[in-house]
Amino acid sequence: MPKVELHVHLEGSIQPETLLRLARRNHKPLPARTVEGLRRWYSFTDFDHFIEVYRVICACICTPDDFELIAREFLCNQAEQNIRYSEIIFTPYTHVNSDDPVPFSEQLAALNRARDWAAVELGVQAVWVPDISRNTRPAAHSLMVVDWAISGQEQGVVGFGVGGGETGNPPELFAEAFDRARAAGLACLPHAGETEGPASIWGALHRLHANRIGHGVRCLEDPELVAFLRRRQIPLDVSPTSNICLGVALSLAEHPLPRLLAEGLYVTINSDDPPLFNTNLTQEYLAIADTFDLGVNAIERLVLNGVHALLRPLIERAKISEQFRKEFTRLCTEFQL
Repeated sequence: MPKVELHVHLEGSIQPETLLRLARRNHKPLPARTVEGLRRWYSFTDFDHFIEVYRVICACICTPDDFELIAREFLCNQAEQNIRYSEIIFTPYTHVNSDDPVPFSEQLAALNRARDWAAVELGVQAVWVPDISRNTRPAAHSLMVVDWAISGQEQGVVGFGVGGGETGNPPELFAEAFDRARAAGLACLPHAGETEGPASIWGALHRLHANRIGHGVRCLEDPELVAFLRRRQIPLDVSPTSNICLGVALSLAEHPLPRLLAEGLYVTINSDDPPLFNTNLTQEYLAIADTFDLGVNAIERLVLNGVHALLRPLIERAKISEQFRKEFTRLCTEFQL
C-alpha cells in the first residue's frame, strides 16, 4: 500500500552494511568488524545502549559524501516500502560539533543532492526537519540550530525539532528557539510524552507551539490533556516498536494505540529509528494490523492521517489523499478485501 512517514531519524536509519562502509572509508573503530556482528550490536538492550550506538553511528559520518550516501540509501529503502513522502529528522549540531565537522550548509546541500536524485530515479519525495538533542548544553546552542533551519527553508527544510532523553530536559529550555522557528514559519515538531508524562507534552504545546507531537503516547495519563489534543486534533507521531523498546509498553499487545484511537486522537504510524529497533514502517503496519485486528478501513485511515498531517500545502495534500484512496480501492479489489 502507499504510505507516508512523518517521524524517522536519518542517523537512526543507517543499516549495519552502510555503517561498516562508512567506518572503513573514514578509518573509524567499530565494536564489530562484520555486518552480522554489527547487527547483533544494534539489537536494542536499553536506552543507554541505544545512545551509544547512535553516537558511534554519528562519529562515522564525516564528509558531505557520507551525508549523500546515507540519504540515498535511506530513500531507496523508503521506495522499496512504497513510502512516497518522508519528513526526515536529522541532528546537524552533532556533525558540526564533532572531530570531523561538516558545516550545516554542506550537510544540507549533500542531503538535497540525494533528495533530487530520489525524486527523479525513485519517484519518492523528502523534506528535512533539523533538530537538536535535549541534552545539549548550553541550551542556547538551539538558537544556532534554528537559525540554520530557517536558512534552509528554500532548500527543503520544513520544521524544527528537539529529541533525545526527556528526563531532566524539559521543553521550556528550548522555548526561545521554538519562538524563533514559529515566527519564521517553520513547523514546530518536538518529541514529548514518551519517557516523560503529560507535563512534557503540555510544555511542548504551550511553550514550543507544537504542530505535532513526536510520540505523545503518555497523554493518556491526563484526561484534560486528552481532551485538549482531541479538540485541537494535534497529530501524535506514534512509533509502536520504539515505544516498546523504551519501556513505554511492555509488549505490543499492551501498547496504548487502541486507547488512543478510541479516545478520538489524531494518530499517525511511524518507525522512528528502524534498524536500531529492528523494524520499518511496513512492519509497524503489519504488526498493529495483526495484534489489534485492524481491518483495511482502519489501516487506510491511519495512512490518510499521515497524508493530512504532511507539511505541504492543502491542495497538494488533497491530491495525495485522493491518489491514495484510489490505490486502496484498487488494492482491495485486486486482493478481494
